[in-house]
Amino acid sequence: MRARAAHRTVPGMADTDLPPRLTRLTFHGPLSEERAARLVARLARREPATVLDIGCGWGELMLRLLEAAPDAQGVGIDLNGDDLSRGRRNAATRGLLARVEFLEESATGTPHGPADVVLCVGSGQALLGPDGGDADETGPVTGGETASGALRATTAALRALRSLVTPGGRVLFGEGFWQRTPAPEELAAMWPGARADDHLLLADVAEAAVAAGFRIEAIETAGETEWEDFESGYLADLEEWLATHPGHPLAEGTRERVDRHRASWLRGYRGVLGLAYLTLIPAV
Repeated sequence: MRARAAHRTVPGMADTDLPPRLTRLTFHGPLSEERAARLVARLARREPATVLDIGCGWGELMLRLLEAAPDAQGVGIDLNGDDLSRGRRNAATRGLLARVEFLEESATGTPHGPADVVLCVGSGQALLGPDGGDADETGPVTGGETASGALRATTAALRALRSLVTPGGRVLFGEGFWQRTPAPEELAAMWPGARADDHLLLADVAEAAVAAGFRIEAIETAGETEWEDFESGYLADLEEWLATHPGHPLAEGTRERVDRHRASWLRGYRGVLGLAYLTLIPAV
């Protein structure tokens, strides 16, 4: 989906003077409490013993799954140390610290698997090699040499996930998709260099999952309210901070970044970019 912003510091300045980071978000994505509960119940039904969260952030969904599956152990992998620290604090508060590890490392070629449940929500890129394909790819991905960037990356991520799940386990694959082909003016308003082949249509994502060796237990897509809650929450801390710190040394750059992100959403990908939650079963 989008890269997570690094925590910014200013020498000699207390953290309390700096913009807070994502405190309004429960999940780092468009996910409602109702959908999260439904996903957790589905994944916990088979009483998993191991859970692996790729690009976990602070691992809220993984922690909820561990609460629902009391015999399970979890491993979350991410490169953002601030998010991982938040996950450890949340795990400690909920009495889960002995059952979960938060590891600051790359997920590419990870040795932490196979697991009974693998979570990969908006983080498929974390599994890819430097060229956007399989980390150990020796041949062409589905679609051959002419495959779009999105098809190649999605196929590679799904292949990696297939190798990380135990027989009879489940993968929760959260993946962006185009709800419709974006118009040129919408692409121009999105992230820098946005292209029509940055994402697939939902049917193509589903077909890529089957081609990678999965059957699809369930498909859900984030609704408009989930997106609005996420985008508002993503910026809310910064908006409040800007309103009360107009003369801060970081205010100008932060204001430009916030305004640019809001315009990217409202003028670019709102109603165009979707997020699908696919519950996948590894085929025998």
